[in-house]
Amino acid sequence: MSDRLAMIEQMIAKGSTDPFHHYARAMELRSLGRLEDALAAYADVRERFVDYVPTYLMAAQVALELDRDEDARAWAEQGIVQAKAKHDDHAARELDGFLMAL
Repeated sequence: MSDRLAMIEQMIAKGSTDPFHHYARAMELRSLGRLEDALAAYADVRERFVDYVPTYLMAAQVALELDRDEDARAWAEQGIVQAKAKHDDHAARELDGFLMAL
């Protein structure tokens, strides 16, 4: 386990309610090549913080890396809904571009 991952997991274990800490855990797992764990961590972020928009594109990319095209599509579509609800046009466009490239 990387020092960074250990630090992030310690913050979460202490009860962090900051969505970024949970998101950062998923990102670190991805950077370590632990794609299955990363996708599960992104799903946890979605469950806890459904409107944390950055999660969706990253999760869609990981799903695609795992050859789960339909999961990638679902993540992107859900992300567009959340991005539009938050009036985050930039994220919505990025997610739409991802879908178009699938």
